[in-house]
Amino acid sequence: MAPVALMMIPQLISNNIHLYIYLHQPKFNFMTQLTTTAQLRTMFSREDVMQRLQSVLGKRASTFTTSVLQIVQSNDLLSQSDPSSVLNAAMVAATLDLPLNNQLGFAYIVPFNTRQKDGSTRTLAQFQLGYKGFIQLAQRSGQFKTIDAKAVYEGQLVQDNTFGGISFNWANKTSENVIGYAAYFQLLNGFEKILYMTNAELTNHGSKYSQTFKRGYGLWHDQFDSMAKKTVIKLLLSKYAPLSVDMQRAVMTDQAVVDDDGDVKYIDNTAEKVDVDLVYVSDLIANASTVEQLEMIEKSCSDDIKSQLRNEFNAKKSVLTGTFIS
Repeated sequence: MAPVALMMIPQLISNNIHLYIYLHQPKFNFMTQLTTTAQLRTMFSREDVMQRLQSVLGKRASTFTTSVLQIVQSNDLLSQSDPSSVLNAAMVAATLDLPLNNQLGFAYIVPFNTRQKDGSTRTLAQFQLGYKGFIQLAQRSGQFKTIDAKAVYEGQLVQDNTFGGISFNWANKTSENVIGYAAYFQLLNGFEKILYMTNAELTNHGSKYSQTFKRGYGLWHDQFDSMAKKTVIKLLLSKYAPLSVDMQRAVMTDQAVVDDDGDVKYIDNTAEKVDVDLVYVSDLIANASTVEQLEMIEKSCSDDIKSQLRNEFNAKKSVLTGTFIS
């Protein structure tokens, strides 16, 4: 083979690789975006949807629907998502009165590709709460004096003792290296609690509960700082804080696809999420003080959790109503 021809081989291989990638990568379907956006507009114009939005948002309902449509149009994958899943995710944000604005960081609508039984893929929209959303809901309850989550740098961690507690010297930052994240709250009655997790613990948590993180993309991969803050504050509140009805719903619907009946499904890591929520939902059932709270908890659960905790739901309802339920 001539020397010139040999020199051209790497370039030919490179061109062929790029051509292969181009031909096989998922293509953005402009007609799909038009269809999804048009269907969402139709859904938002339905009388029942308008009434529900107006009942929780009042005059801000039209601004909220506009923001949802803008978010969908600005995200190629979200614009190809099932319109009903987008609407239901938006409804969760509306019910919690949290703005859907990626720049603000209170709540998000996140698209996920899910594999169907026939081998095809379907894109569904998932509701996700940001760490600022958890803080906002906690502050609204009127029970918190202060609440926050932040990164911990080298030199700032003074003591890490399970029984003695964790203490920090925030002025003793010795480098720009983040070693972990901490969340803290103090109630008006004086009760306070801190939760600290190292970077390694948070990475393990993300890998365990997020399939996308293990594959090298998604919010855990692209926004580790925000997800780390959210994780420590969510775990802290879930374990130690008094939870309002809105907080309970937020925890149950976070990172879930909500269907038309209000049931939730965790598509990023179903098996692990269900195991964790069994323990958490069991605690919510035990602490429910009214039938309305119990019904709200049950409605927010997946079918799997409802089935596994059916006896606990019935027993608690019997206590609250004073009647026996078999």
